[in-house]
Parts: sequence; C-alpha cells; structure tokens
Amino acid sequence: MIVKNKTNPIEKIREILREQNGILLTSDLTKYGIPRTYLSILEKNGEVQRISRGVYSAANYMIDEMVSMQSRYKGAIFSHETALYLLEMTDRTPLFYSVTVPAKYNATSLKGSGAKVYFVNRALYLLGLTTMKSPHGNDIKTFNLERTICDVLRNRNQMDVQFVNVTLKKYVVHKDRNIDRLYKYAMRFRIQKIVREYIEVLL
Repeated sequence: MIVKNKTNPIEKIREILREQNGILLTSDLTKYGIPRTYLSILEKNGEVQRISRGVYSAANYMIDEMVSMQSRYKGAIFSHETALYLLEMTDRTPLFYSVTVPAKYNATSLKGSGAKVYFVNRALYLLGLTTMKSPHGNDIKTFNLERTICDVLRNRNQMDVQFVNVTLKKYVVHKDRNIDRLYKYAMRFRIQKIVREYIEVLL
C-alpha cells in the first residue's frame, strides 16, 4: 500500500502565504483542515502577524490594506475614486478608500476606519462587479469602467468638479470604453439623461 506524503501543516501555511502574497485568512485554515494551533505557533515564532480579525500576514511582507479592509468588511466593494485608481484612470493615489455597500448595511465601523462610504440599492449593488489586483498583487473586489463612470456621475456633487471632468474626458478616449454598456447601466440607475448630457458633448 502506497501512503501519500501529507504536507506538514506549518509548511502548508507558509505555502499559502507565498501563494497569496503574504496574506492568510483564518478561513484558509478551515479550507485545508489546518487546526489554528499551527497558526498560533507561527505567530509566537514571529513568522506571522495579526492584521485584523481573521486576517494575518507574513511578518516580512508589507501589509496590504485593501485586502485587509475587504476581509474585515465583506460587503465593501472599492468604488468611485478608488476604483478609478485601480482602473488606471487617475494617478492620484487615494488619501482614503471609497467603497460601496448595499442599502441598510451597518457601516459605522467602516466609516470609523476612515473610508468614504456610498450606499446603493441592493438590486444594483453587484452591477459591474469585477476582480482586480491591488497594488500588492492580491485579488480585490471593485467595479468595471462603465459602472464606475455611472457612480461618478451619480455622486458628482460629492466629488471634485475638475476630477469628474478629467475622468470623463479620459473615458471617452479609453481603448476599452463600452458606450452601449454605459447607457445600459445608466438606464438601470435612471440617469440616462445625465450620462448623455455629459458624454455626448465629449464624443
């Protein structure tokens, strides 16, 4: 009978950390059936550090704040100014994170962390959802280009006017723009008139 070699739990944790750019969630331990005792051993040895509840990082890695935030606040999706940064529509590094959450989401703690929080109807919450890489190379949830343009125009009064104008000018010449999708999204948000007024002047 051939017995397969099982990976040592501590080595498996190290492997997960390498694969996930230094980030480990306690849910990863559950996924691989690793008792938390082994995580505690690595923490005592100084190999890992606790970032927040259920989120750890390798001690020699720079903490990925974006991953940490989404791990703590599962309902938060990076949007508006932060989405534009991730989509390379602006080189302005966000001073704070802008996120969208569904209506009636308890965002007290999220706001307390310094995030700018936008609320949206639950039926439209996941429209245009996509996954991108954080500056540290980890997967994070954000919105696609057209959803972000709709968000910017919906909340234009809460944003810098010049920033909004520059964003729209960049969008109309963007190689991946999809005007049809933009108008479909605008219809869902009931801002068709606003979108047409801004976009058609620039086309």
